[in-house]
Amino acid sequence: MKNQYEIALLPGDGIGPEVVEATLLVLNAAAESFGLNLNYASYQAGAEYYRRTGESISEQAMEAVGLADAVLLGAAGLPDVRRADGTEITPQIDIRERYGLFASLRPARLFPGVPTKVKAESVDMLVIRETTEGLFAGRHDEIQDSDEAVSDRLTITRETSERLFTIAFEQAITRRRINGTPGHVTLLDKSNVLRSNAFMRKIFNEVAARYPDVGTDRLYIDAGSMMLVTNPERFDVVVTENVFGDITSEIAAGVVGGLGVAPSGDVSLEHGVFQPSHGSAPDIAGLGTANPIATILSGAMLLDWLAERHDDERCQHAAGAIRSAVARVLESGPRTPDLGGTNSTAEVTTAVTAALASTTKASA
Repeated sequence: MKNQYEIALLPGDGIGPEVVEATLLVLNAAAESFGLNLNYASYQAGAEYYRRTGESISEQAMEAVGLADAVLLGAAGLPDVRRADGTEITPQIDIRERYGLFASLRPARLFPGVPTKVKAESVDMLVIRETTEGLFAGRHDEIQDSDEAVSDRLTITRETSERLFTIAFEQAITRRRINGTPGHVTLLDKSNVLRSNAFMRKIFNEVAARYPDVGTDRLYIDAGSMMLVTNPERFDVVVTENVFGDITSEIAAGVVGGLGVAPSGDVSLEHGVFQPSHGSAPDIAGLGTANPIATILSGAMLLDWLAERHDDERCQHAAGAIRSAVARVLESGPRTPDLGGTNSTAEVTTAVTAALASTTKASA
């Protein structure tokens, strides 16, 4: 247990600074209630920074990310700021590659009061996306300029897959212990066609054999994507390849009300970067209507990460209190326009901090 935690902030672009500011208000309230000392240092990264400097993130900021106990990222990238090859500015991917953040943890929980177009009542799943290999493996490969054909490389390695699947099974056990979820892992792949995915399934089976008390399924990605919509309640932990995970985590977010309630954390065994699953939403930047909930829940995940790494029950209790406060606000309001409400970012944030204060007072 540490006396002080160093948190690196990357507010980023668009609504990123707004939702990070809101999350800091909640984190500070939780820290005060549970006796935590969170020290923040803010750094620039993203499309606006690239527009000025030609870099997505400075070396100083990148080094600070590696030294911090955890990182909170708002949102990065703007659709009109692109590299010469046509791709957007993505410092979050640069960070993943630099520090080997191979697993993206993306919870999808249907909170009471949140509207959804899917017929479901009790959705509580965790999609785990591999983030350094798969179809992102060849991101920096040299390509020949051609107007006829371009190829991307898909690579699966044993080392990363074993670590990814170990995290998936350990998360299933932790979720069962804390949340009462089933303790079940589903692999989504395309092993009937892609040799790389057949190899990935082989490794999944090997790791699954080490966890006989955890149930498993293996589904093809096309059928599994359909089931995420038609029967989302069947899923507990879902694990899959990079691009498949990018898509299925967005489907899961849509099932539970949208990206405004979808947190995430990119982790390795040593580093953790926590951020909302949504983008920078430049069309609503500065209007004060951005939904801060996904980033606030990402802040709770950040505290969970600190609790696990430093055996600090204060962080665990603070994270639980934040989630309870968010649940109360989502059930009764106020809500931002993306969830059918008319309230501002500030009003929702104030309501969460008030609910947090009420929650911690009641448990004292």
